[in-house]
Amino acid sequence: MPVNPEAKYVLAIDQGTTSSRAILFDHHGQIAAVGQMEHEQIMPHAGWVEHDPMEIWTNVREVIGQAFSKAGVNRHEVAAVGITNQRETTIVWNKKTGQPVYNAIVWQDTRSQDIVDRLAEDGGVDRFHEIVGETLSTYASLTKIMWILENVPGAREAAEAGDLLFGNPDTWVIWNMTGGVNGGVHVTDVTNASRTMLMDLRTLTWREDICEIAGIPMSMLPQIKSSAEIYGYGAKNELIIDTPIAGDLGDQQAATFGQACFEPGMAKNTYGTGCFMLMNTGEEPQMSKNGLITTLCYKIGDQKPVYALEGSIAVTGSLIQWLRDQLGIIKSSSDVEALAKTVDDNGGVYFVPAFSGLFAPYWRGDARGAIVGMTRYNNAGHIARAALEATAFQTRDVLDAMEADAGVKLEQLRVDGGMTADNLLMQFQADVCDTEVVLPVVAETTALGAAYAAGIAVGFWKGTQDVVDNWAEAKRWKPTMEADERDRQVRLWRKAISKTFDWVDADVK
Repeated sequence: MPVNPEAKYVLAIDQGTTSSRAILFDHHGQIAAVGQMEHEQIMPHAGWVEHDPMEIWTNVREVIGQAFSKAGVNRHEVAAVGITNQRETTIVWNKKTGQPVYNAIVWQDTRSQDIVDRLAEDGGVDRFHEIVGETLSTYASLTKIMWILENVPGAREAAEAGDLLFGNPDTWVIWNMTGGVNGGVHVTDVTNASRTMLMDLRTLTWREDICEIAGIPMSMLPQIKSSAEIYGYGAKNELIIDTPIAGDLGDQQAATFGQACFEPGMAKNTYGTGCFMLMNTGEEPQMSKNGLITTLCYKIGDQKPVYALEGSIAVTGSLIQWLRDQLGIIKSSSDVEALAKTVDDNGGVYFVPAFSGLFAPYWRGDARGAIVGMTRYNNAGHIARAALEATAFQTRDVLDAMEADAGVKLEQLRVDGGMTADNLLMQFQADVCDTEVVLPVVAETTALGAAYAAGIAVGFWKGTQDVVDNWAEAKRWKPTMEADERDRQVRLWRKAISKTFDWVDADVK
């Protein structure tokens, strides 16, 4: 399909954990305009995290309008739309009414631990690992779908009648954007599908045997597509009517794409609600022996798929929000660096934010958060500093696992996301990992990656070389910490980690 000659931009929809954004990018990968709206975080019980899918869809439509208005453009100037999204988050809806049968169950949600335990009774937590690249946990979509079918009245019957559809937020947005109940396209891409524990990493198809074990009707599942092709067009009642929807990547894979990590061994870390490090491992899946997830990195059209190793950390940016909202020691998230700088070091305090258990490389659903090492000497500054350092320490744990799996030492870590604005954190990250940390000029690499995928699909960009050419370095942090001090800090951090294990038992939920 020839690119629209009037087109000056590609629109990216970034449907994230805390907000939805629409960003217009020009041909140089620069931001022309942004629309953004937060959505409610619904937490009915400890460990439960939900979103309202209808609120998300309403906000997506609204932020598109905001971006168009700020840039003074209309759909004729947009070559294509790319979608990126919070992965694993599970939405099940009725295809006849367009209404969700339950709130979206968010990736952080841990309510399905009993289902994980039940599935693990036959074959252990690595029962499906060689097929799907993941250890059984509450993280993947698999057990979230099962929970809805087993606990929402009428859901099982409606699913078996063929009336229910499942999707992560990318699928939900694309279905609504292309018409919803009036012919909406029910698709996902390989990167999102690889986070359900239902897709075979090698064949890129749904596994009927796993669906049968889980009691999930195959009719619920979207069609699996590449990350860069035309899936459908904006519906007649949308601002993007007739505009091709042509890119779809899970948020962390999109950031890897936007960071131009196209060579095996290149890695990026995104600092958001959680923290996610991905390393490109090439055209063959590499199964982790050190607690990482093997995932699809991207697939462009008919080209071969590219794989990655990923370390997922549940709580990083959301820990700073916790300091603001629950503890009240800062008024805004941006205040945390100034508070942390009121002290010279962490004062012996280590903060393990296992609010949803521990993700990579530990995968301990029984862990809960702990602040250890405190004495009467400590103050709010030490807690703020320990909270920031927790992000860097958790990243170091993932980096060690990644280097062990890949058999190489990472020379450079490309970073993006909101917390990269914190100079104290980025310097400590370089110090504790003993590697250079590099920030690009355009830090919105998640949305940018989705835009690039869509633009490549319609010819707005020729291919990945354009992404490489557009990427530019903004800042670099080099390690300055002495090796002995780094080793001491990491040793104490891992001692702190060990104190969080085995907290949840029959009496403590």
